[in-house]
Amino acid sequence: MKIIKAKTAGFCFGVDRAVKLTYDLVEKGHKVATLGPLIHNPQCVADLESKGVITAESLEQVPQGYEVIIRSHGVPARIYDEISRENMVCHDATCPFVSKIHKIARKASEQNKTLLVAGDKSHPEVQGIIGHTDGEVFVFADLDELKAWNGPKNGQNGIIVVAQTTFQVTKWLECTNFIKKGYTNAEIFDTICNATWARQQEAEDLSQKCDLMVVIGGHHSSNTQKLLKVAEKHTKAVTVETSNELKPEWFEGVDTVAVTAGASTPSSIIEEVLNSMSEEIREEMSFAEMFAESEANLKPVFAGKVVEGTVTSITPNEVQVDIGTKHTGFVKLSELTDDPAVRVEDLVKVGDKLDLVVEKVNDQEGVAYLSRKKLEARKGLEEVAKAAEEGTVMEGVVTETNKGGVIVLVKGVKVFVPRSQATLRRDEDINALVKQNVKLVITECAGRKIVGSINKVTAEANAAKRDAFWADVEVGKTYTGVVKSLTAYGAFVDIGGVDGLCHISELSWNRIKHPSEVVSVGDTIEVYVKALDTENHKVSLGYKKAEDNPWELLKNQYPVGSVFTAPVVSITKFGAFVRILPGIDGLVHISEISNERVEKVGDVLKVGDEVQVKLMDVDFDKKRISLSMKALLDDTAADAE
Repeated sequence: MKIIKAKTAGFCFGVDRAVKLTYDLVEKGHKVATLGPLIHNPQCVADLESKGVITAESLEQVPQGYEVIIRSHGVPARIYDEISRENMVCHDATCPFVSKIHKIARKASEQNKTLLVAGDKSHPEVQGIIGHTDGEVFVFADLDELKAWNGPKNGQNGIIVVAQTTFQVTKWLECTNFIKKGYTNAEIFDTICNATWARQQEAEDLSQKCDLMVVIGGHHSSNTQKLLKVAEKHTKAVTVETSNELKPEWFEGVDTVAVTAGASTPSSIIEEVLNSMSEEIREEMSFAEMFAESEANLKPVFAGKVVEGTVTSITPNEVQVDIGTKHTGFVKLSELTDDPAVRVEDLVKVGDKLDLVVEKVNDQEGVAYLSRKKLEARKGLEEVAKAAEEGTVMEGVVTETNKGGVIVLVKGVKVFVPRSQATLRRDEDINALVKQNVKLVITECAGRKIVGSINKVTAEANAAKRDAFWADVEVGKTYTGVVKSLTAYGAFVDIGGVDGLCHISELSWNRIKHPSEVVSVGDTIEVYVKALDTENHKVSLGYKKAEDNPWELLKNQYPVGSVFTAPVVSITKFGAFVRILPGIDGLVHISEISNERVEKVGDVLKVGDEVQVKLMDVDFDKKRISLSMKALLDDTAADAE
């Protein structure tokens, strides 16, 4: 009999977290009591009780001096209030996925919306969820119960929909499709746990490949019963809590048996059941798995199967591989890499062994088409799902943008990052992220819906930078920063986790209409601190340099009495302004234009004329310059005389 063990069997993230917390407290000598059984596994609960852990059904049952542990299912808001009033020591092991649903429930209450919960109304997790809203709530177990609902009491109120984390995926899809059609104002949150989704998907797949499915888990465990129902659709399925419940008659005539386990099942019980089922695997489970894989290689090739191929030949557009069967395997370049500029010979060589997944088989021609990209994406999806559970920071490359945000390729998996989660600033250009390596966290992983956040990572990094900045910043200090955004009144520059404003008047000594005349978004510039508001954490920056001050240049290059040629830039009733230096104009008064009486300046001069003038006087305080054309005529006459 061949035994296949599900990869997803055993503790999920939330349960593992709660169990480790409890055992750790016991080892440190704490007296603890759990509100309800810590997990839906009698054996684990019994072991904890043997170590002194008390299972209390209410806070009144918690003995004096004991610390309270809130299990992964979570509790209603009133329990937290009661714990606070009684000044009890509390260790909250609520699963992060469940805590997220509590926040959504509170949101429904705050927005006066009806909360719909897909799940078992008697389950402690569901009881905890509805205990976080004060508004109208409706709990439904399946599509029939949902259809029987008459709708919200107030038709004007909106609807928010969530699911118990262990709710059956297929039922959830049926129900949400019905809700979308019947209630267009419904806001649906897919809150089924990633581990639940992956475990049910694997159970669905394995149940189609075996003669018997054994589901290990507590008989009162919700997710264990869901796995049983998923498997029963395709094969004979049974559930056991321990190996003692296995019955020999179940395995009569069975060639292949698959084994999975609920999220509350310890690995020790899983191994015990496996060992009882087959003496051959008592010593080495991994060998049995490898043996099963080797046997699978002898069977016909089919789409979706993972195979190992040895490269036999290479062409510019594809690779030919030997997969150990009568089929000739082909891998197109596009199925090796996403980079069209890469050559096949740079990726693989004859003799290389590749892990591939079968895409399509043509038995008549003896050809199998394979893909490395899709296999890597499959493996990547497992890593992404795990990162979502554990909150691990991942790295990826931004491949494209759309109206809603950006797409990041992470381990071959496309992750959508909403616009609001792509950058820390609303006005930042997300197109600048394309082809950039970024760090992100996975915030949602449900089927094909994979969502991430870049700014959660950058915000944490910037927080450390901001603390360091405010610790040693001072007026006059110089920083190298990056221009992040432009407004009509200035440019915002990132100087190390902190955005400072460089006012338009501080960008140039010349008059400019917009900051874009001097800098662009993305420019790296050197600025200095002009002023600080430590209370409101605001920084005023300067960009223009004192040595570039045109008035300083005027003082050094044009002493009083200097003669030079300059263009007329404007005409007024009382004279003409002449451009001496960029940003500095001098006035030739109407009386200083000619020795003859000038009635109208425009009759003698026009904008653009190049005129020779003499610098008569400079008032640096008032920024006024007096020029004369007549003085040069007088000087010429005097020279002639």
